[in-house]
This record gives sequence, C-alpha cells and structure tokens, in this order.
Amino acid sequence: MKILKIKLHWQILIALVLAVLFGYFVPQGVKYVTWMGEIFLTSLKMVIVPLILSSIISGVTSMGGGNNLGRMGAKTMIYYISTSILAILTGLLMVNIIKPGVGVEMGFTENVAEIAKNTGSVNDILMRIVPPNIFDAMAKGDILPVIFFAIIFGVFITQVKGKYKETLTTFFEAVFEVMMKMTMFIIKFTPLGIFGIVSHEVSKNAHQLTNLAGSMAIYMITVFLALGIHAFITLPLILRFVAKVKPYAHMRNMVTPLLTAFSTASSSATLPLTMEAVEHKSGVSNPITSFTLPLGATINMDGTALYECVAAIFIAQVYGVDFTFSQQILVVVTALLASIGAAGIPMAGLVMLTIILSAAGLPLEGIGLILAVDLLLDMTRTSVNVWSDSCAAVTIARSEKEKTNIAI
Repeated sequence: MKILKIKLHWQILIALVLAVLFGYFVPQGVKYVTWMGEIFLTSLKMVIVPLILSSIISGVTSMGGGNNLGRMGAKTMIYYISTSILAILTGLLMVNIIKPGVGVEMGFTENVAEIAKNTGSVNDILMRIVPPNIFDAMAKGDILPVIFFAIIFGVFITQVKGKYKETLTTFFEAVFEVMMKMTMFIIKFTPLGIFGIVSHEVSKNAHQLTNLAGSMAIYMITVFLALGIHAFITLPLILRFVAKVKPYAHMRNMVTPLLTAFSTASSSATLPLTMEAVEHKSGVSNPITSFTLPLGATINMDGTALYECVAAIFIAQVYGVDFTFSQQILVVVTALLASIGAAGIPMAGLVMLTIILSAAGLPLEGIGLILAVDLLLDMTRTSVNVWSDSCAAVTIARSEKEKTNIAI
C-alpha cells in the first residue's frame, strides 16, 4: 500500500521517464496511450477560463479595489518587467559570448509556412487586451482579455453598495472554491496525462535526435545555460535578498507544477497546479495568488523572452549579420513586448519570434533552423516561465508584509 502514497512530483517524474522510454523504444504502442494526454490537457483547459475569471475577481474584491489594487498592480508589473529584462540581458550576454550561430550550415530542416502566416505586430498584441465580446474571448480561451475584463469587473464590484456587492463577492468566491476542487481532482491524473503527452512527443520527434549532435547542440547549450543562470541564480537572489525567503525551499514546493510545465510546455495548463502550490505549500495568501499568477501566466514570460532574444541573435549569426549595439537593443525591447503577448501554449514563442525577426530585418525562414530542436527548449523555457510567476507571487506577498511558510 505504500506505493499509493508516493508524492505527486515523484509520480510525475516516474511517468516522465517511462514515457521517454516507451515513446522511443515502443513507438507503435504510443497510439494506445495518447488519448490520456489529450483528455488531461483538455480537462485543464476546461477549468482555466472560469478559474482565472473567478480567482481574479475574488482577488480584486478582497483587496478592496482602489489604492490597494493600484499598489498591487504596480508592484506586479514592475516585477514582471524587471525580471523579463534581466532574463533577456542574460540571454544576450550568453549568445554574444558563445556565438552559437557562427559556422552553422544553412540547411533548413522544417517548413515555416504555418508559423510565418501567424506573424503579427506589437500593436496587434496591445489591441487584444480589450475584448469586443468577452464571451467570444472566453470561448476562444484568449486569456489576456479575460484578465482585463476580470480586473475591471472586480473593481466595479467594490464600487456598488449593500447586498449587490455582497452577493457578487460571495458568488465569485464560491465559484473559485468549486473550480479549485475540480482542479485538484484533475491534478490526481497528472502522471497518466504526462505519460500520454510525453510518449507521443518522443515517438514523433525521435528521428530528429541526431540534430542534437551537430552544431545545433551549441545553440541548445547556450539557451540552457542562459535559462539556468536566470532560474538558479537571478530569481533565487531576488527571493533571498528582496523577498527575504528561502529560495530553494520555495523551489521544492514548486516541483509538481514545474515538472508539469516541463511535460506540457504550457504555462496556462499548469496554472491551476501553480496556484495550488504557491498558496497551500509556500503560504501566499489567496488574494495575491489569485491576482499575480493568472496575470503572470499571460504576460510574464521570462524564459520565452530570453529564448526569443537568443534565437534572433543566433539566426542573425547564421546569416552572417553583425548586429550593432542599437540593433541588439531593438531585439531586447521587441523580445520584451513580444513575450508579454505570447500565449501560454506550446510553441507560442516561435510565433512571437516572427515579430522580432521582422523588426530586426531578418528572414522568417530562419526559424526553420531551430524548429527541429525546439521541443526540448520549449519545455525548459516554460518551466522557467512558471518558476518566475511563482517567485513573483512570493516577492509581492512579502512586500505586503505576509509571513508565508518559507520566510527566513
């Protein structure tokens, strides 16, 4: 019976290892388990919109709106922008030191038509914030306008008086509690879902593993090193000296959502697990968790921003384009803005990369160079995105004088 008491993160890790072995050595059997991953992801997506809507509205109403919300919003945005800039500068430094694109063959391995046609602009991202039809945005799972609407709705709940305010506040708090109960039920099936997802991806991409052995390995190492510096040095330093908490105690609390983020490559799908871990393990209050984490899953993409900067400079190096300092600053700024608009779904970073390449005057076909090795990078940068979101919640909680379970 003890095997039934294995902690969830160990169950996920075991499922991850078994999925890699199964997908690589028994690819013909993957079709019989893929459905588990599809149902798991669909179930998480099912709860995301009502969870975000109810959590933000209840979070805003519990803050009382007005000055409290403005202070919290300012702190959150300052944190997100600051850590994203630090991440991008880390990537820029590493790609200029290692120069992974020098000497790479110009043999494209993938077709980029689907990604290229999805290219947009920073203006398109900003215009998405205000929804013409909130129900249409919810139906499409477009999180940014849902967050905007939820914040505005929550603020105006605090402006009404008497029974209407009490009724709406109680209603959305009740919805949030029900959604969390549903989420916790779905989380129990995480190992099975991850087994289905990862075994499918491994079987589909096993033939591309040879790409890791050549010059592309240097590009991957550059991204991994930059992500590692940000995740294991920069963010823990912020936790230790700004938030004054135990950074690696918080990291241990986040093992389950981080493994899930790595396996699904989706920060949005991981959001329910992140909220549960930050609130119930690290001890951040519900109002702060409900406000900062849904916002972070949408606009705080440290790992994606870092990756986009490295990828753009890498493609420039492959094409023999020597960027000036001002051009590299343009890449930094564009990467920051593009990462804010990146959806929390697999490969969203590649779509956003088209914006950076267009701004820098580089051909979109350059994305074909990195597609073959993007899967593992996508999984890793998503984990960094989720880790940074959780650090934001803790840092802001401590700035509000909350004790938390990991305070020094």
